[in-house]
Amino acid sequence: MKSKAHIAVVGAGAFGGWTALHLLERGARVTLLDAWGPGNSRASSGGETRIMRATYGPDQPYTELAARALKLWAKYERRWKRQFLHRTGVLWMASSRDDSFERGSLAPLREASIKFRELSTLEMKRRWPQVNFAGVRWGIFEPECGYLDARASCQAVVDAFVGQGGVYRQLAVSAEGLESEPLRSLTLSDGSRLKADHYVFACGPWLGKLFPETLGSLIRSTKQDIFFFGSPAGHSRFTDAHLPVWGDHGKRFFYGIPGSDRRGFKVADDTRGNQFDPTSGERVVSPATLERVRKYLAFRFPAMKEAPLIETRVCQYEQTADSHFVVDRHPRIENVWLLGGGSGHGFKHGPALGEIMAELILKDGEPAAVWRLSRFSSKQSKTS
Repeated sequence: MKSKAHIAVVGAGAFGGWTALHLLERGARVTLLDAWGPGNSRASSGGETRIMRATYGPDQPYTELAARALKLWAKYERRWKRQFLHRTGVLWMASSRDDSFERGSLAPLREASIKFRELSTLEMKRRWPQVNFAGVRWGIFEPECGYLDARASCQAVVDAFVGQGGVYRQLAVSAEGLESEPLRSLTLSDGSRLKADHYVFACGPWLGKLFPETLGSLIRSTKQDIFFFGSPAGHSRFTDAHLPVWGDHGKRFFYGIPGSDRRGFKVADDTRGNQFDPTSGERVVSPATLERVRKYLAFRFPAMKEAPLIETRVCQYEQTADSHFVVDRHPRIENVWLLGGGSGHGFKHGPALGEIMAELILKDGEPAAVWRLSRFSSKQSKTS
């Protein structure tokens, strides 16, 4: 492909924004579109923070992808003279009797040269006495990982994109005619049309709405409740100065980010919620989920038992059946690429995935099999 091909990228979140920037840096002419703006409150990339980790179990591409993303986050932080990755470390607690996920994570971590330590329960108790490690058998600690500033980094990517000559327009794209081949132009919410040579749709939970024939049943948007609790006055033991980001892999998977930037102690239940409309859904947390999270918080962090709830947030996962991304051409439209299915773990990978997408598009490459749409049809044929 000629480097000056015009490419339209729809969606300015972690996947779309980084894809647009990498395409621009490789010489393409790029127009980036978003309905509500980078890191907006409806987007899967919205909110203040996201976890940066590399523990992903066996037989997956994400540990290696996270290793590349770590390097790229550092590269762009140096270039922009801003910090987005806070390297508090990430502690993964193996609380399940079946620790095959954790055991299976060790080899990929070594192969990707991710620094980590296996910790005994005793070591964890000594290091973080504010945590009740009852039921935790052992842990994995990644000292160079931590949490990312989500909304702020999305905006920074778009700012850099525009600063280098990219065109950003805050407009929505109509779904009408998108699945008709070939795609010649986009109809925008202001009544105008945008013509490009190639189109990348990185619309998170809206991908299925824009492409109902191709993706409507393959990506499901689920409601996810997030809670922020106030730590005891005058104490820093529940802030990022004294506690890492953590994940607790027991019967349910709970995770959290210690208090940062004067915000509360973030806790969430990773269990997939009910189906949710990202456009019109009202973002009110479930009382039942709050009760479950409070019970967990009192158990695992005893000093936080009576902690007040100071903030809540409802986000969504755009979930695929196997939790793998979708990175592929449209099966019938050669000049359309589909990028999504972040499934709650995609944000951290944005810089690396954007780099991959730019290379695929500009060099007419083939995506990894694990991310292709054909995997769904092959699974359906096996079960039919």
